[in-house]
Amino acid sequence: MSVEKGRVVIEGIGLSKSYGPITALDNVDIEIRAGEITALVGDNGAGKSTLIKILAGAVTPDAGEVRVNGETVVLRTPADARDLGIETIFQDLALAPDRDVVTNLFLGREVLRKGLAGKIGMLDRGEMEAQALTQIDALGVNIPRSTGVSIGEMSGGQQQSVAVARGAFWAKTGMFMDEPTAALGVRESSRVLQLARQIAGSGVAVVLISHILPHVMELADRVVVLRHGQKVAELTEDISMDRLVTLIVGVDAHEAAT
Repeated sequence: MSVEKGRVVIEGIGLSKSYGPITALDNVDIEIRAGEITALVGDNGAGKSTLIKILAGAVTPDAGEVRVNGETVVLRTPADARDLGIETIFQDLALAPDRDVVTNLFLGREVLRKGLAGKIGMLDRGEMEAQALTQIDALGVNIPRSTGVSIGEMSGGQQQSVAVARGAFWAKTGMFMDEPTAALGVRESSRVLQLARQIAGSGVAVVLISHILPHVMELADRVVVLRHGQKVAELTEDISMDRLVTLIVGVDAHEAAT
C-alpha cells in the first residue's frame, strides 16, 4: 500500500504532563508525517522522552489528545500503539540477549502453527524464519546469521540493527527511535542512520531523538525543538548547527560556547 509522503499520520495536540511539581511537557503540538524523518531535539529534561512515551502509549498525558490517521485515539499501553502500527525503539532496545534474531523479531507476536498444533501453542518456527530472512535481506542488515546465534553475542551495532529491523517489520504508521546511535561507533552509527532513511523511504513516519546534531542535520526532513517542556521551534529549512544550539539552550550559540 503506497502512502502519500508528507501526510500527517500521528498528531499530538496540546499535550501536557507533570510529575508532581515538575512540568515535563507543557501544551505541546506535534505533527508527524509519512515518509519523513522528524528529529526531536532539546537539552536533558526538555521533554523529548516524555513526548515520545505519550505517543507510544507508555505514558498517559494529563491534558491533550493523540490522533492517528486523523482519528482521536486513547493509548493506554504500548500495545495500543502497536495495534495502530506504531513501534518504538528505546535506548535499552528491549531485546532478549540469550535468544536469536528470529525469536527477537517475533517476541510477543509469535506465529502459531495452523490447526490443532497452533491451538495448543506450538510455534511455526519455519514461517518465522522465512519472514525474518526476508526482512533482514530487504534492509540489508549485517548479522552473523538469524538463527543459532544469540543476540548477546553480537556487536552493539548489530544489536541496534536487529532492534531497528524489528521495529521496521511491525511499523505500518510510525517508528520512534530514542538515541539509536548513542553507544555506537562511526561505522555502526552510519548503518543505523541508513536504516532509518530506508524505513522512511518505505512510507513509515520516523521520529528520531538525538543529541548528536550532525546526525540530525544529515538525516532530518524537519526538526522539532523542545526547551523546558515547551515546543520552541519546528524547522524544515535553514537548519544550521548554530541555529539549533541557539534554540536548544535559549542563548546565542557563540555565547553558549564560552
